[in-house]
Amino acid sequence: MIKFFRRFRKQFLTEKAHGRAGSAGRFSRYLLYAIGEIILVVIGILIALQINTWNEERKSADQEALYLKRLIADNKQDLLTFSGFIKELNIGKQSVELFSAALKSSVVSDSMLIHKANEYFKYGSIFPIFSSSRSTFEDLSSTGNLNVIRNSELRDKIVQHYALHVQLAERIQVATDWTLPLDGPFTLKNNIMKFEPTTAFLFPESSPEALAKELRDSKIDYISNAAAHYWINADAISSFEKLRTLTSLLIEELERELGVAGKS
Repeated sequence: MIKFFRRFRKQFLTEKAHGRAGSAGRFSRYLLYAIGEIILVVIGILIALQINTWNEERKSADQEALYLKRLIADNKQDLLTFSGFIKELNIGKQSVELFSAALKSSVVSDSMLIHKANEYFKYGSIFPIFSSSRSTFEDLSSTGNLNVIRNSELRDKIVQHYALHVQLAERIQVATDWTLPLDGPFTLKNNIMKFEPTTAFLFPESSPEALAKELRDSKIDYISNAAAHYWINADAISSFEKLRTLTSLLIEELERELGVAGKS
C-alpha cells in the first residue's frame, strides 16, 4: 500500500507539472493524494506505536526475569539460613535432653554432670532468632514493581510467603518475651556463669563435687529452666522446617516462571 501511494504521488506531481489533467480531475487527484498522505502518516504513527509497545514489553520482560532471578537467589540463601537455624536449635534441644537426663541420673559422674550443664548453657539456653533475605521483595514492594511479575497467582504467593516470614519473626519474639522473665531471675539466683569455663575463674574456686551438688540440689529449677528453652526451640524448629519446605516449593515455581519469562 505504501508503494502504491508513493507511485500515485509521483504520478500526481508529474501530471501537475505538465498540466495533463483538467481542473476537476486535478482536484480529484489532489484529494486522493491528500487522503493518501494522511493514510501514510497514520500508518507511520501506528508502526511507531507498535515498535514502542514491543520495546516496552521487552524491557518489562527483562525486568521481570531479573526480579525472578533475584527472588530465586534470595530464597536459596534462605534455605541455607533456615537449615543453619534448624541445625543449631536441634543441637540445643539435644543438650537439654542430655542435661535433664544427667540431672535425674543416680550414676552419672560429677564431671559428666558439669559437662552436660556447660553444654546446656552453651547451646540449649540460647534463644532462637529469625532473619531472611528480603531485599528483592522489599524492592518490589517499595517501588510498586510487583506488577512486573505478570503471573498474578505467583505474585500473590510471593506476597503470602514473605508474610509468613513476618509471622514467624513475631512468633519467635513472643516466645522470647515469655521466656526472658523466667530466664533472668534463674540466671542470677543460681550464678550459672560459674559453670561457664570462660567466666568460672571470676568466682570463688569450687570443687567439681561442690558444683555437682549445687546442680543436683536445684535439680527442679534447672530442669524447669531447660524445659522452657526446649519448648521455644522445638516450636521454632517446627516453624523453620515448614518455612523451609514452602521456600523450596516457591523456588520451583519461580524457576518455572523464569523459564516462561525467558521465552517471552
